Amino acid sequence: MTLPIMGTFVPRAVWTFSVGLALSVCTGAFATAPLRAAEEWKPAKGPLATRWTETVTPKNAHREYPRPQMVRDNWTNLNGLWQYAITAVGADQPVEFDGNILVPFPIESALSGVMKPVGADKQLWYRRTFATPQRREDTRLLLNFGAVDWQAQVLINGQLVGTHQGGYDPFTFDITDALRDADDQEIVVVVWDPTDQGDQPRGKQVLKPEGIWYTAVTGIWQTVWLEVVPERYVSGLTIVPDVDSGTVAITAKLGGAARVEPDREMRVEVLDGSRAVADVTGPAISTIKVPVPDAKLWSPDEPFLYDLRITLAGRDPDTVHSYFGMRKIALGKDEAGANRLLLNGEPLFQYGPLDQGWWPDGLYTAPNDEALRYDVEMTKKLGFNMARKHVKVEPARWYYWCDKLGLLVWQDMPSGNNASFQGQRNFERELAAMIDARSNHPSIIMWVPFNEGWGQHDTGRIVEFVRQRDPSRLVNNASGWTDASTGDVHDIHSYPGPSAPAIEEKRAAVLGEFGGLGLPVKGHTWQDEKNWGYRSFTTPEALTDAYVELLTRLRPLIGQGLAAAVYTQTTDVEIEVNGLMTYDREVSKMDPDTIASAAAKLYLPPPSVEVVVATSEHEPQSWRYTLEQPADGWEKADFDDAKWDSGPGGFGRANTPGTVVRTEWHTDDIWVRRTFELDEPPAEAHLLIHHDEDAEVYINGVRVAELKGYTTAYIVYPLSAEAQKAFRAGRNVLAIHCHQTGGGQYIDAGIVNLVEAK
Repeated sequence: MTLPIMGTFVPRAVWTFSVGLALSVCTGAFATAPLRAAEEWKPAKGPLATRWTETVTPKNAHREYPRPQMVRDNWTNLNGLWQYAITAVGADQPVEFDGNILVPFPIESALSGVMKPVGADKQLWYRRTFATPQRREDTRLLLNFGAVDWQAQVLINGQLVGTHQGGYDPFTFDITDALRDADDQEIVVVVWDPTDQGDQPRGKQVLKPEGIWYTAVTGIWQTVWLEVVPERYVSGLTIVPDVDSGTVAITAKLGGAARVEPDREMRVEVLDGSRAVADVTGPAISTIKVPVPDAKLWSPDEPFLYDLRITLAGRDPDTVHSYFGMRKIALGKDEAGANRLLLNGEPLFQYGPLDQGWWPDGLYTAPNDEALRYDVEMTKKLGFNMARKHVKVEPARWYYWCDKLGLLVWQDMPSGNNASFQGQRNFERELAAMIDARSNHPSIIMWVPFNEGWGQHDTGRIVEFVRQRDPSRLVNNASGWTDASTGDVHDIHSYPGPSAPAIEEKRAAVLGEFGGLGLPVKGHTWQDEKNWGYRSFTTPEALTDAYVELLTRLRPLIGQGLAAAVYTQTTDVEIEVNGLMTYDREVSKMDPDTIASAAAKLYLPPPSVEVVVATSEHEPQSWRYTLEQPADGWEKADFDDAKWDSGPGGFGRANTPGTVVRTEWHTDDIWVRRTFELDEPPAEAHLLIHHDEDAEVYINGVRVAELKGYTTAYIVYPLSAEAQKAFRAGRNVLAIHCHQTGGGQYIDAGIVNLVEAK
């Protein structure tokens, strides 16, 4: 037999052994493999562990039912010790394997017990046996994989039962006809994963990790399990709630003999706990709309879930259990005419972390289900109502916890090299698979096909492809930098920010990434030195102050029309130290209560923003300026600047990011002044400024701000109570000294007043 994965494989029958494995209900059953006893297994010594690392064993590795939205009682968990071998691409199946690997942890991870790289020129072999499940002859046996990265071929007793390409989506093979008349059956899985050497979606995986790019992940990284099903069974579900009509639409995908029996009926029961809400029977091949009277709506504050029981009728009926949430996501305008993200018809500012979903001990795979839940719980505890799942797709149980605990999700498509025709085909096939596999989760409210131009292509067509695949959710055409003027939102990135894109007629303005404030915590880093962050701090107190200041500056942007923001990021990852938590989840770098309180203000009715002194962003404003060191007192209101030059703002070097340069400035320093009249001092004055780099700002000779570094857009900077006192009725002077050290340069500023909604 030949298996074409970059070469020819000739599998051989090797080493058969009996494995005791009983059927289980919901939690699954454990099965062992030889080479060394399970109790001798231990994690490899990785750079960093979590509190859960030492609790993981072959007997408890991800025992929960892995597919919460299509649950069957009669199933068998195949996680545990398998044999593994690494060979050259195209080599025959090895006669002797290299050792044991703990499934479902990728081979590069410490929790696999192996922690070895594979690479594009190698292939990874898995092998194990399982006891034949008890079943009637008229039933089928399905073999399910949560995810295998990237290309997998599966053999049962030496017979090829299927091949799958795609590192993030689940797949199933009917292995009934490959079973032999024996007590034990053999599984062999052959995997090839070129990582960044191939044309497939792979997210942030690279063969040589550095910066924002992380360790490669190869092979099985989600649960493997068996299910006994009738000859006619449900192989998939699409669940679409409709809040407006008070219904939920259920469409079943049928497997086995049911695919050729169009007259079969299906019963759908909706339950509120033990109370029946609805019970409808209809043709199994059609979409069945079920009324949900007086529906309880799902939201982050009240994440109510209805249970579903679906039964495919027949002599041997197939019953699966599921759930859904009644919620609606849409765009709509607020009273000021700005587009907002509406949840169940009401505007809701969405604020969440960029969530990479990586683990120091398991890489792509969390050490256990408790750890998955912990990340969601901490996200909520730190004040967020949303998470942007960044260029990775999680196991279904992570989304289950988001559904259960109430966390909105923006779901990225994992990026890859889409320059080639084959790369684009891979991308679109796996994009469709991601949407199909995760579309039933009420927590997911937005699809993000592209990030920062990584592999971006045919954006308008891809957006329409996503819309047609799932018209019930919003589409973010590209997060950051490469907007194609399509989709439901205009998404920019700004580090550290915050800033906002211009308000548009048909799309919402969102800030897809900002922040990135870094703090390495000794003893909790992937490596001791050369850690990386967008902006670095040395103490938790300084980090907290900077974070709260970012959120204080973010809130006025909401009043100007900003509909959502994403802070970078949930945890540190490898050498990145931008996390709210350390990579091992042991340390929350800032006091949770303090930062949750700061975030809570973002959900209040947004303030309106009144322009007191306009910037030159949209219309040129006249300033006096000099490039020579001025005399003492230059910042005071009574200083005579008549001999200074006059010109329109902003001042800077052309092509400096995010700027509107109207007067060229190329020296190291510039001093600028302008006068403005006030009928009365503003009640809540804020500085609106774009500076590159250091800026000292004065009002009537009083220094009201000292800003270091640079921004890439105009930011709203709150002024202290003392600074507010500098304003006076009548003539006022705004004066700024900006000092530039390298790269681009720019200075422009104005004053705005915030008016809180009543």
